[in-house]
Amino acid sequence: MSEMVNADKPSTVAAPRPGEQTLQVRLRALIWEAPGVLSLQLTAADGGPLPPFEPGAHIDLKLPNGTLRQYSLCGDPNDTSHYRLGIRAISGGLSSTFVHKALRPGELLTVSTPRNNFPLVDSKHYIFVAGGIGITPFIPMMREASAKGRPWTLIYCNKRNQDAPFLAEIRTIGGEISLHSSEAGTRLDVAKRFSTVEQDAVVYCCGPESLMTAVEEATKDWPEGTVHFEWFAPRSRASDQPDGSFEVVCQQSGITVTVPADKSILEVLGENGIEVPRSCEQGVCGTCELRVISGEVDHRDSILSSSERAASATMMVCVSRSKGPRLVLDV
Repeated sequence: MSEMVNADKPSTVAAPRPGEQTLQVRLRALIWEAPGVLSLQLTAADGGPLPPFEPGAHIDLKLPNGTLRQYSLCGDPNDTSHYRLGIRAISGGLSSTFVHKALRPGELLTVSTPRNNFPLVDSKHYIFVAGGIGITPFIPMMREASAKGRPWTLIYCNKRNQDAPFLAEIRTIGGEISLHSSEAGTRLDVAKRFSTVEQDAVVYCCGPESLMTAVEEATKDWPEGTVHFEWFAPRSRASDQPDGSFEVVCQQSGITVTVPADKSILEVLGENGIEVPRSCEQGVCGTCELRVISGEVDHRDSILSSSERAASATMMVCVSRSKGPRLVLDV
């Protein structure tokens, strides 16, 4: 996706995951892709190739003003000479405002190596549903699908069709494009559209929450693993119970901590000297995922599928909590 944390508040990062590194990159170019949308071309500071990535991957981008955000890589995975990001200006947004008003070509920036919570699975046919800047993760996916000879359909929703980011480029890739514009009176009727779609396709969706939840409802009876979502920001999800305190037994560290109602597991672990990799701190990036040894988890992230939540093999400790008095985690 584009900016994965739409709330646009400062975020911090602790130690990277094993095998994950940070890189110094140079901003090669800023290009207007649509009104309010800039693409950034980033090259390795040493001039060499960048680490490879797969369609659906994202990176953390740390800006000189101290903000850290996650952005989808929307360039060509076969071209490791540079990374491309698409960033829409968000009113009041710390990072997007800095990018649009203060960032200049030639500046050095810090990024993480790519990671992927939104991989392209094998399918005979793909349906991509994008709202606005939610198009970004799909550009590499559409390229790969076309390269493999797999048909794809893009359902692309924008306020105005002429302002749709990357549309001219997408038209050269070779799939079927269905444009929907609220201004033109062609707003997408999600329920109607999906009532005629064969369930042998794989669906990917990224965009505003209203679009995501509508697609989720329209595909609720589809087979597990055939519909995939990437969220800009934490989804609105009511918890099963009010927040309360509980214990976390840290199996590797040999300590037990108490998590009060007003703090996250991630915060309390850090206060007790257990540094867990972190990034968005809102349950949308997957950086802080830990293995659950025992206990009943109140999952509040926007990453795990319903079957993964039911299995509770892992949890995102930045937002998820315990339904019972104790959790045992592999940390």
